[in-house]
Amino acid sequence: MILKDERITEIEELENTVRELKNLSKDKMLDVSSELKEAVAKLEKLTRKENSKLTAWERLEIARNPKRPTALDYIAIIFDEFMELHGDRMYGDDGAIVCGLARIGKQNFTIIAEQKGRNTKENIKRNFGMPNPESYRKAIRLMKQAEKFGRPIVTFIDTKGAYPGIGAEERGQGEAIARSMMEMANLKTPIVCVVIGEGSSGGALAIGVGDEILMLENAVYSVLSPEGYASILWKDGTMVKEAAEKMKMTAQDLKRFGVIDRIIEEPIGGAQNDLEVVAESIKKEVVLAVKRLKKKDECELVMERYEKFRSMGEYES
Repeated sequence: MILKDERITEIEELENTVRELKNLSKDKMLDVSSELKEAVAKLEKLTRKENSKLTAWERLEIARNPKRPTALDYIAIIFDEFMELHGDRMYGDDGAIVCGLARIGKQNFTIIAEQKGRNTKENIKRNFGMPNPESYRKAIRLMKQAEKFGRPIVTFIDTKGAYPGIGAEERGQGEAIARSMMEMANLKTPIVCVVIGEGSSGGALAIGVGDEILMLENAVYSVLSPEGYASILWKDGTMVKEAAEKMKMTAQDLKRFGVIDRIIEEPIGGAQNDLEVVAESIKKEVVLAVKRLKKKDECELVMERYEKFRSMGEYES
């Protein structure tokens, strides 16, 4: 992403000003609250303005940035405790989806998170963030456990898609994805889904059937990649930028269409530029969403989830 030099300079100067005012307030015990509030408001306004100018392809590039925070990065900050659980009790354990138990204060959660690696070793361990069927069956096992003990479920969506290998197909990849979606649709416990990076195809939707769908400002969520779209529709893999615009895969488009519920803002350049702030924003939204959802009885929760997904899109007879 390339911004005009004067805009970058202005944003950087404001960021430095905010940092200095915070240090003055902390180190020298000076009352600079009014100046700090004014500087923060101006910085947020300018950041929103610059972020609004990004194209769909530019947002996709940010979502694919190797330095972009992964699910485990967010989990470490958002939750007071996290204990990972392994295995689908049928075939094995797959590192592309991390499952476990977590806590914020006195509230317990079940976590289901798609996890990418940062280097070759991690990517091999995580299968490049592309889940095998045992990942989805592990997720289903934890979902049913969450329902049994009344724990809200939080999912983190970040995958290029489910792994399309021969072994994965032989072990029932399509069935595992379909069953995961079916089970989520009927779970009698609150489900909050957070799209944090690149959410593509059934690999993402398999853990995306929730009561409330949150999405980071520069994340994307789509039926397939722009490369795939361009190759299939136009037989030209170079038309990826045009495809990204046509697909309406950004948080802003999906919010307008009612596919997601809320957008979580990011700093200029992406979440990696201020991980803690973005993590705290996710935490706040998750806690508020769970509070809202816990007020509903089980039947109401399941019926509203059903109606939510049935009402998406327009149909012609």
